[in-house]
Order: sequence, then C-alpha cells, then structure tokens
Amino acid sequence: MIRIENVTKTYGTDVVALRDASFDVPKGEFVFLVGPSGSGKSTLLRLLNRQDRPERGAVWVAGRNIIDMPSGRVPQLRRNIGNIFQDYKLLLNKTVAENVAFAQEVIGKPKHVIRQQVPAVLDLVGLAGKEDRFPHQLSGGEQQRVSVARAFVNRPLIMLADEPTGNLDPATGEGIMRLLDRINKTGTTVLMATHDQRIVNTMRKRVIQLDRGVIVRDQARGVYE
Repeated sequence: MIRIENVTKTYGTDVVALRDASFDVPKGEFVFLVGPSGSGKSTLLRLLNRQDRPERGAVWVAGRNIIDMPSGRVPQLRRNIGNIFQDYKLLLNKTVAENVAFAQEVIGKPKHVIRQQVPAVLDLVGLAGKEDRFPHQLSGGEQQRVSVARAFVNRPLIMLADEPTGNLDPATGEGIMRLLDRINKTGTTVLMATHDQRIVNTMRKRVIQLDRGVIVRDQARGVYE
C-alpha cells in the first residue's frame, strides 16, 4: 500500500529531515512512527500526502509513485487518505454532523449518500446524539472523535495520524486508539506518528523508529525504546 524508497528530504541547506529512508507498508497494517521531535515523522506524513517532495527517492501510494504525479491528480490521491491531527482542525462554525459532511461535500458526494453515511460514522465513533453540537460544546476527546469520523467517512485506503492523542489525557487517548484499531480492522492501513510510549507498548504493533531523519529500527510488534 505504501512504499518509501531511498528518500532524502532536506529543508534549507543544512536541515536533513530524512536521509535515505526506505520501508514498505502492506495493505491493512498498523504502523507507529516514533522518535524525538525533529526526527522526521511529520515529514514522512507530509510526503505521503504530497504536501512536500523529496530531493531523492520515490514515494509509492497504492501502486503509484506520487512524486511525479501531475498536480491535477493530487486531489484524487488525497481522497484515498484520511488525516487526523493533534489539534483536531475542526471547522468551529459548523456542527459535528456538518464537519463530517463537509469531507463528503468537497468531493461531490450526493446529498442522499451524505445523509446516510454521516450518522453511521458518528455512531461508529461514539458520537450518536451529538450531531448538532458545535466543537466548543465538546470535550477534547469528543473533538478528536469528530476528527476521526471526518477522516474515515469516505472510507480511505490509508489513515495518517499525527500525534492524535497528544492533547488528550491517558484514558481519553486510549479510547481514540481503540477507535483507530477498529478502523484498521476494517482494512484501512494506519500510519501514526506518536511520542506516547505507553500506547505504543500497549498495542504492540509494528514500530518504525527515526533518529535525525534516519530509520534506526523497524520491528514487528515493537515497543517504544
């Protein structure tokens, strides 16, 4: 599903975000990207979204090298990728249901499909009955559940999560991780960048560890060392 081949990415003249990075992620796998701040985790996620391009190497998503993809094809690529962020990035003037529906409206889903799918995905993430609330009326954990629902409503092939539990207390973070695990079990490939050692060690999924842009460990059922 994802292949990173000998990727090097620099910022400016002296900041090496990734150095000769290579790994494969098969369809349906759940992978943690771990490492200190500045190790290259977020850069990898931006490359997979085609927000950045590397100086060298290839980035394959669903069988296509996206580095040389024409700009006009990038929106189609991104329809197959759901994104979850540490700070939720919800539309504050829209309700829960409207935030999730927006992800479908921008790609032209018919209204009758939206009316069916939004309630179903809100039920999946545990927000049934809160469709008409605004983000400021929700807890941090509930806001992140809206973010997960919005990312998943179009049933993406890949889910990219950048520190999704970073602003949450441990118990709430565990609830978000159970939700991501359920989504992964539907067949969606999940890549999650995190500093949360406890979550990584509890879930025992594959761990790719970066240090100053270099992959120093790639371990099945790993822990955060």
